[in-house]
Amino acid sequence: MIRPSVLLFALLISAPALYRYVVDQLDISAVLIRFLIAVPVAAILLAALRFVTAGYGKTEEEPAATVLRPSPMDATHEAGPGLPS
Repeated sequence: MIRPSVLLFALLISAPALYRYVVDQLDISAVLIRFLIAVPVAAILLAALRFVTAGYGKTEEEPAATVLRPSPMDATHEAGPGLPS
């Protein structure tokens, strides 16, 4: 399904050809061909714009930070290598 924004953008792209048709400088078939070429071009450009701007409205909630409290080391823990026990 073609989005209305694509058709509107394609109409905007092919507006110079439509104007030339109004002032009788261009045939209607040339105007329609230019519009039909403008539709996939507009669809690709708007899809690229939607892809680039897709993540801007989203906010990611970060999980709460975990608070680590050091506990005193008692004498029953084994000391590491080179350390007195």
